[in-house]
Amino acid sequence: MNAAAPDAAPATAATGSANTIGRYLANLNEQRQLSPHTVSNYARDLQELTAMVQTLPTHEHNPQTDEAPYASVSHAHIRKFAAQLHAKGLNPRSIARKLSAWRGFYGWLSEQIELKSNPVDGVKAPKRARPLPKALVADDAIAVVSSANPLKDSASAMQVCNRAMFELLYSSGLRVAELSGLDVRYMSSPGYTSSGWIDFDAGEVTVTGKGNKMRRVPVGAPALQAIHQWLAIRETLVKTDQPEYASALFLSERGSRMSPRVLQLRLKAHGQALGIPSNMHPHVLRHSFASHMLQGSGDLRAVQEMLGHASITATQVYTSLDFQRLAQVYDAAHPRAKKIDAK
Repeated sequence: MNAAAPDAAPATAATGSANTIGRYLANLNEQRQLSPHTVSNYARDLQELTAMVQTLPTHEHNPQTDEAPYASVSHAHIRKFAAQLHAKGLNPRSIARKLSAWRGFYGWLSEQIELKSNPVDGVKAPKRARPLPKALVADDAIAVVSSANPLKDSASAMQVCNRAMFELLYSSGLRVAELSGLDVRYMSSPGYTSSGWIDFDAGEVTVTGKGNKMRRVPVGAPALQAIHQWLAIRETLVKTDQPEYASALFLSERGSRMSPRVLQLRLKAHGQALGIPSNMHPHVLRHSFASHMLQGSGDLRAVQEMLGHASITATQVYTSLDFQRLAQVYDAAHPRAKKIDAK
């Protein structure tokens, strides 16, 4: 009988833990009236907490009450548990959800027994990996903007408008709101002042970006040509003498200023028509502009200025894109880049 005693203690502790979790889940269901699906998610997260608590050294367990094993958990333990989850490959979002569930449980437990503090307070999930912006390769980007309109006499006004907008997005790396706010030229009148405009003589565009900061960005010859072709048609769509609308560079069929949302939908439809698998949106062209400029020049500071980034940190993500491209070229071309199968 003495030999069986060590096996009985863990079973009792496990049963007590289950009772504690069960009472908390009942509270979520009956008092807070959470959905069965949410309660089920809490149950899984708390079962994982229980399994981790039971891995703590035996001397840290006190089986006098059902809650005692949880009461012995410290802030350091929770940090260790979170690190273990991260080491297993669990993504930061899932870890954050588990920590939230554990924090709520300890908040309830503090009402049942005396706790020094909530051990989960202040414990944060690992930072989510910042996804690299999607960018097209140069040939694909050129194909996207140049195929928006075949430049035939039969092309509709909106096809000509689309090409001018898409060319300018890629040519100058503008944000969609910056492009939408452009005027044909600088305008200043009572009640209205241009926030952005095109300067054909200088071959540049002036825009007002985030933080109300203005900047000037060069415009390439193909984009200037596409805008000239659009301007020849644009006058037929102007339907008002109000400066805010009459001066707008890009107009809808109704003669109103082109909205960012309409531009997004047009570019998405254009991408689908070309069979591009990824979701084509204005920021893809902005990212492509930045990546290709950096690949061609290596001048991070200049790219930062053209993008209108307040901090160079936001621009440095494109160095990763550039390195990825260099790595691909190296792997494909260098005779000593071939991987050797381990035997």
